[in-house]
Amino acid sequence: MNIKIFKNIFKCFNAVGEAIFFLGDVLKVIFSGRVRFAQVLDQMYYQGVQSVIIIILSSLATGIVLGLQGSITLQRFGAREFIAPLVGLSLLRELSPVFTAFIYSGKSGAGITAELGTMNTHEQIQATRAMGVDPIEFLVVPRFLACVLVMPVLVVLSELVGMFGGYIVGILHAQLPSAIYIRQTIQSIDYVDFISGMIKTFFFSIIVAWICCYQGFFTSGGALGVGRYTTRAVAYSYITVIISNAVLTMVILTLWG
Repeated sequence: MNIKIFKNIFKCFNAVGEAIFFLGDVLKVIFSGRVRFAQVLDQMYYQGVQSVIIIILSSLATGIVLGLQGSITLQRFGAREFIAPLVGLSLLRELSPVFTAFIYSGKSGAGITAELGTMNTHEQIQATRAMGVDPIEFLVVPRFLACVLVMPVLVVLSELVGMFGGYIVGILHAQLPSAIYIRQTIQSIDYVDFISGMIKTFFFSIIVAWICCYQGFFTSGGALGVGRYTTRAVAYSYITVIISNAVLTMVILTLWG
């Protein structure tokens, strides 16, 4: 029993080390300037543009629900006019970066893993290497960079749509004047709130891109393996985003408050 535990621990450390070296190879290609920008743009379209609709729908629903819950709760204390700061700050600091990372992982991240995994099981990655082309440069880096570049844009879109959902609730359900709601939203949001959300988004994008590309690049086991590694990539992305969000929140609140 103890031997099995030690073997599992060794496998975990080995996998972590392999993932770190994989990230190092990706960053080495990026910083050396060997980036295929045409492929990066293609991946930005597939990962970003095709995710816009689901981001808009989910963010609008999030803003509406947050506004309704805030309206009911704050109305008990006679402070319904604070719905605007509640919605705006919640979206900027926490909800939009985290929810967008979740949605992106489940859609585009899963697609990255499935694509690379299918290529690996069909020996296309090995064929690319045999032709003298670095598969990290040709297959991984465009997908990695597209994820890092696209996710901040989707988060900003999520924040705007979510605040619009809260605005709808504020003027229709809470009966707040439109001008007051907009003014309180602008006054309550500071540059620190936006920057803290973007810092989280930057780390989340690297985490999702890293995990999904790594799982896809080292997929094995044929068609069943593709499904298994894709599920694993999404699950690992969710867990890592949640943990890193807690750590980043503590650090940001300690430094900026």
